[in-house]
Amino acid sequence: MASPGALPRLRTLCLALPEAEQRETWNTQTFRIRDKIFAMFVPGGELGAQPDALWCKAPRGVQELLIEADPQRFFRPPYLGHKGWIGLRLTGAIDWPEVEALVRRSWSLIAPRKLARLLPERD
Repeated sequence: MASPGALPRLRTLCLALPEAEQRETWNTQTFRIRDKIFAMFVPGGELGAQPDALWCKAPRGVQELLIEADPQRFFRPPYLGHKGWIGLRLTGAIDWPEVEALVRRSWSLIAPRKLARLLPERD
């Protein structure tokens, strides 16, 4: 069962990042930095997502580690999985600090280096 407040909460996390903006593309809410996508909210039934999911960029090797550690929550999304992106199913009790960490990391991988250095570290 999808979490009813997942998109608004994800939107808040994404748009709190410097220069982030939201745009609908492919019936999906995308979050961008300088026109480059760093996160996507993919509703169940769209782009092969079942159920609602967050897709975001991950550092090299992290995709495999997360999927291996928890294949019920993490998956390799179609279209972007081969580029190292990770999918997180947004169901049940969502670990929002974990979602925030994934989104911030994705943003920092997509943002220009000079801008990414301005983002304060989180514990």
